[in-house]
Amino acid sequence: MKQQLQSAATAPLPFRAISDLVSEHAAARPRQTALIEGERSVTWAQVDAMADRVAASLQRDGLKPTQSIAICGVNSLEYAALFLGGLRAGLAVAPLPLGSQSAQLAGMLADSGARHFFVDANAPAFAASAQRIAMDGSADPSLEQWLEPMGARPRPVKAQPQWPFNIIYSSGTTGTPKGIVQPHQMRWMHVARSENYGYAADTVTLIATSLCSNTTLVCFFPTIAKGGCAVFVPPKFNAQTYLALAQKHRATHTMLVPVQYQRIMAAPDFDRYDLSAFHMKFCTSAPFHAELKADILKRWPGGLVEFYGMTEGGGSCILEAHNFPDKLHTVGKPAEGHDIRVIDEQERELPAGAIGEVVGHSGSMMTAYHNQPAKTREAEWYDGQGRRFIRTGDVGRFDEDGFLALMDRRKDMVISGGFNIYPSDLEAVLRQHPAVADAAVVGVPSTQWGETPVAFVVVRENAPPEEELRAWANGQLGKTQRLSGIRYVAELPRSDIGKVLKRQLRDEYRA
Repeated sequence: MKQQLQSAATAPLPFRAISDLVSEHAAARPRQTALIEGERSVTWAQVDAMADRVAASLQRDGLKPTQSIAICGVNSLEYAALFLGGLRAGLAVAPLPLGSQSAQLAGMLADSGARHFFVDANAPAFAASAQRIAMDGSADPSLEQWLEPMGARPRPVKAQPQWPFNIIYSSGTTGTPKGIVQPHQMRWMHVARSENYGYAADTVTLIATSLCSNTTLVCFFPTIAKGGCAVFVPPKFNAQTYLALAQKHRATHTMLVPVQYQRIMAAPDFDRYDLSAFHMKFCTSAPFHAELKADILKRWPGGLVEFYGMTEGGGSCILEAHNFPDKLHTVGKPAEGHDIRVIDEQERELPAGAIGEVVGHSGSMMTAYHNQPAKTREAEWYDGQGRRFIRTGDVGRFDEDGFLALMDRRKDMVISGGFNIYPSDLEAVLRQHPAVADAAVVGVPSTQWGETPVAFVVVRENAPPEEELRAWANGQLGKTQRLSGIRYVAELPRSDIGKVLKRQLRDEYRA
């Protein structure tokens, strides 16, 4: 099935290099605050000067355009300046996830090809061929020792749309993390899309997720490109701290993952904070339940937009929840100019209403998985005209109005006794019980059925025994869907951006 939304009235913005826009902001509004981290802040003139010093230092060390640097640490003024300075030198930036194990991090660093590795005290230590430079001065050489003197200027570099902008590493929830190479053109498409959401020079964006995540960058770089102000929330997320910063800085925009929205809306003093300056809130990266969306629309001023897509790019869907309150169970319609289709197990395109894997094509797609051509081919699907699509691995269908409803991840679907079971259906039933705070269902091996579904459940006080809850849930489920087991857990394991690590749950159950 093919779904596409196009608008002839919207002309695409001509490509610009985002680091060049920083210089323009510095010239036009040198004293305007650009970044805030705790009690520290920098102006556009200071950010521009720092990016120049970084770029000049990288050029001094012999790095050439399209080569790479890597960064690993908590969000900081230095992290942002290094990212922008790397781009100014024409380099690809590999922002590495801080929560990774040392061996995994070492593998990502080696795969990225980075010669320089910028870290803070939070990054694990391991032997690496890349030069290690301490962003926070916690070791030698420190960033200040490495940098060229104040006033240093780099040789001009004209970034090309097809050049690599960054290398984002997948979460590793399904295996070894893959380096996703995103070109400048893809990032620019995100900036162009932001025209619809009110980003401007007076924007104040709260950044509450890591700069190593595409989730963050789709909000951070539009703020930078439009000359707004980005405010970094402390790395250990706390709902009250977030709300206090939103009120203090009169935040207008934010990007949060569903588990963060859940914690914020559950804060007992949520309603006492003044959030009236909010213009738009965004969400992506994990299932966003309709009930939570409805609560946000009711109690939190400003619009709410859910983005559905992959770090790899391809087709994206957008749900403007404030405009379509009757479609909160969906992830919206295809973004403008995005071609979204549904295919079966034999890779044949399916008709409207049929359930299958979601694939997508757009102007914002990854170039490839870094150094992994076989994995790149696995992620691609081509239509009858030879047009390249990215496979999402998600199972879904379009409704009669063209809104996409997702069932589950293809790899998480449970096949029990020949029947397809979608864990999200079972999780939705479990969440209807007043004692259930959260739930995740996974398939485990079964000698009788091949696979069988089991649930890991986070419960509130006065929860019934596990077997009693299982009997209640199975009474609501179809015969082929019934849970074979329930295990209570204190919390569900999650990635840095809030995705439930179902592979870890399966491994725990087997152990």
